[in-house]
Amino acid sequence: MNPVIVNPVTELRRFLRASLLTPVPRSQRDPASVLRRRRVVSAITLLVGAAMLWWSLKLPPGDPMFYVGTAGLAVTWIVGALLSGPLYLGRAHTRAGTSYARPVVQSLVLGGLLLAVFLAGAVVVAQVPLLRGPVDDLLDHARYGSLPLVLVITMVNGIAEEIFFRGALYAAIPQQVTVAVTTLVYALTTVVVGVPLLVLAALSLGLVCGLQRRVTGGVLGPVLTHITWSAGMLLLLPPLLSTLR
Repeated sequence: MNPVIVNPVTELRRFLRASLLTPVPRSQRDPASVLRRRRVVSAITLLVGAAMLWWSLKLPPGDPMFYVGTAGLAVTWIVGALLSGPLYLGRAHTRAGTSYARPVVQSLVLGGLLLAVFLAGAVVVAQVPLLRGPVDDLLDHARYGSLPLVLVITMVNGIAEEIFFRGALYAAIPQQVTVAVTTLVYALTTVVVGVPLLVLAALSLGLVCGLQRRVTGGVLGPVLTHITWSAGMLLLLPPLLSTLR
């Protein structure tokens, strides 16, 4: 019996096609009344959330109000998402391609791949003071505060952002432009912080999670991808930048 030779490039291409390009069939459609409510609630939530994000990240590192602000931000996204209408977990293609399952392993792999790309990019960032300075300022909240608490807040905010941006907001936008609009709006909310690389990260993460939402029809996949990436960045990026000084 001849051994089966697995081509890693082919496997990666199949994985990306199944996880980011080929939608799973679904039938959930919002009635007009729910769609109107989603749009009104999403607009209000965006204004409040962007203001709270700017305020919390402008606080000096170690300030106890940082935890209050970021916790309040998570509550804002979650309440806005829940008030907008029903949310769905979604389904993903299985590896065999003959059935569907919850997008758990698929999302963890996507989050890990995205994390690897950003950590590789950090090698370049570390050599450019103009880019590194704002990133260091942002990471000071973890360096000078309670890392376990910041980690919990980071993961909770990742969940909250996804159920709002890839849940409520995504469902409030016409289907033809959902990925593009939610990615752009998600990135624009980070502009107020004044860290260019944070905007780039939001664009990249928003695009991946938006495509995942389009494929799976729900928020579970984007949530798992987001928290895998954000927890990895919080834990691995500071020591990596310190090593590259």
